Amino acid sequence: MPRKAIVLILLLWPLKCVFSQDSIPSGREVDSVDVIAMPLDSIAIDTTFVDTIVIRRRQKRIKDIKEGINLPNAMISFKKTKPLDKEKKIFEIPSFWQKINLLGFNLSEVAFVNWNAGGNNSISALANARFERNYKFRYFQWENYLEMRYGINWQDNQKLRKTDDAIRISSTFGYRRDTISNWYYSAKANFNTQFSDGYKYPDRENPISGPLSPGYFFLGAGASYISEGRKFNLYISPLTQKATLVLDQDLADKGAFGVKKAILDADGNVIQNGKNLFLELGFLITNHWETQIAENIGLKHRVNLYTDYLQDFGNIDIDWELNMDLRVNEYIVTSIGTQVIYDDNILFGEIKDDTGMVTDPGEPRIQFKQLLGVGVSYNF
Repeated sequence: MPRKAIVLILLLWPLKCVFSQDSIPSGREVDSVDVIAMPLDSIAIDTTFVDTIVIRRRQKRIKDIKEGINLPNAMISFKKTKPLDKEKKIFEIPSFWQKINLLGFNLSEVAFVNWNAGGNNSISALANARFERNYKFRYFQWENYLEMRYGINWQDNQKLRKTDDAIRISSTFGYRRDTISNWYYSAKANFNTQFSDGYKYPDRENPISGPLSPGYFFLGAGASYISEGRKFNLYISPLTQKATLVLDQDLADKGAFGVKKAILDADGNVIQNGKNLFLELGFLITNHWETQIAENIGLKHRVNLYTDYLQDFGNIDIDWELNMDLRVNEYIVTSIGTQVIYDDNILFGEIKDDTGMVTDPGEPRIQFKQLLGVGVSYNF
């Protein structure tokens, strides 16, 4: 190779290092020092120069590097899993309504076999149901209540006898001026009656009461104090209408439960039938209270006090109930209850002469009832 070519290569070699891409010759690398020291015929030329453009003859192929990833297998184990103590509660949308559905059944039985002290075999049963639908939102509160009870008793050599019979419906609507106070402007309606005829046993021919005989209806307005949770409810009404219904005409003719009795002639024939409705206007106080005496012992109290402005103001009609529930578990319960009633329109001790004419209508007395039963109770 001419010497001028060697000089040209040495001048262009720095430009090659700056502007050209890296090239890997087939043999070992050659630097500028080697070029001078080595013979020209032994130099391996990797590129061809065309002016200032470098053209690569060969390019090493880039190999794909595959790297494996080892993922451990997921293992599911329930060895350390414990069951829930309580059933998981599903989220429910809050409601302004509160509902109570309660069904109960009490049964008691006494049996004797060759019992020296004597006694009669007997079975008593009492069924009861209570339903409530209560609404409360800010200034308004509406309480609705329905209670039903019916009890029977059977003894040797006797027919079935009724031991308890009641239907009670109540509805109270209240409005308060702010959300802090527990006092409400209220309007209240009550209705009480029974399912079947009642008798003064052993007489089964002449009923002394029956469905809607009597039936008591109260309608009035006043003020209520209702605690949070509705455990205490006091209602005071200075203006309440009381209506006494006696739809059994035989009882109405006798003037039962305060209605105006029939007008009779000298022979005892009915000239004018007795009235089926007796109206009063008076002052009413009702109170309902319930509390837990112990963990499984509940106490309930209910009282109605009413006095009439027109007939005999100051004479108070009383209806008071006190009940205690001793709960064994979710379903088994023992109930102890008492009820006291005093109404001067209900008379006892009627006296008749030999001709059947009433000589003494009798007098009002305190009525008392006591219940004791063990049974089942289901709340849903």
